[in-house]
Amino acid sequence: MGMALLDEVRMDRTRMTVVKTTSPAEGREYWKTRTMEERLAALELTRQVMNGYDPDTTRFQRVLEVTRGPRR
Repeated sequence: MGMALLDEVRMDRTRMTVVKTTSPAEGREYWKTRTMEERLAALELTRQVMNGYDPDTTRFQRVLEVTRGPRR
């Protein structure tokens, strides 16, 4: 999962199908049939899509704070 999943997943915009939304119970049953790796990959993809993942800007911000204390 080190690679950005957004780079691996592409949508085929030439086809579009409208389907009935599954109930939460049907969704749970579907995910019970998936492997742990597939579940984690789907979760990571959802996280990246929802948070606007950009691998070039995913580093921690560096903060430097200078304080003055009593002289020793």
